[in-house]
Amino acid sequence: VHLVESGGGLVQPGGSLRLSCAASGFSFSSYRMSWYRQAPGKERELVATISTLGDSSAYAGSAKGRFTISRDNAKNTVYLEMNSLKPEDTAVYYCRADRSYVGGGDYWGQGTQVTVSS
Repeated sequence: VHLVESGGGLVQPGGSLRLSCAASGFSFSSYRMSWYRQAPGKERELVATISTLGDSSAYAGSAKGRFTISRDNAKNTVYLEMNSLKPEDTAVYYCRADRSYVGGGDYWGQGTQVTVSS
C-alpha cells in the first residue's frame, strides 16, 4: 500500500496550491479519502473528506469556502485545491484512505509540507 502526496511548497498569503495524493496497492474506489494537516506543536486535524464515489464531501470550518477536495477513481488520486491561503494554513498535509468502518484498512501518506509566508 502506498499513498504519495505531492504539490506542497512555499506560497505567499492569498496564493493557491493543489495537492495530489496518488494511491496504489488497494482498492482505491472503495475507500473514503481525506486530507488532514498538522502544524508544529498542534494536533493533527481533519481538513476535508470525500466519499467513495466523490458525490459527497465535508470540510473543516477553516477550509470551507477556500479548499476543494476531489478524486479521480480512474487515476487512483485524490486532490486538495487550496485557495486564498493564509499563514495559519502552514502545516504538513497528509492524505488518508479509510475503510476501517467496515473492517477494511486505514492508510496514511508520508505528508507534504505547505508553508504560507511572505
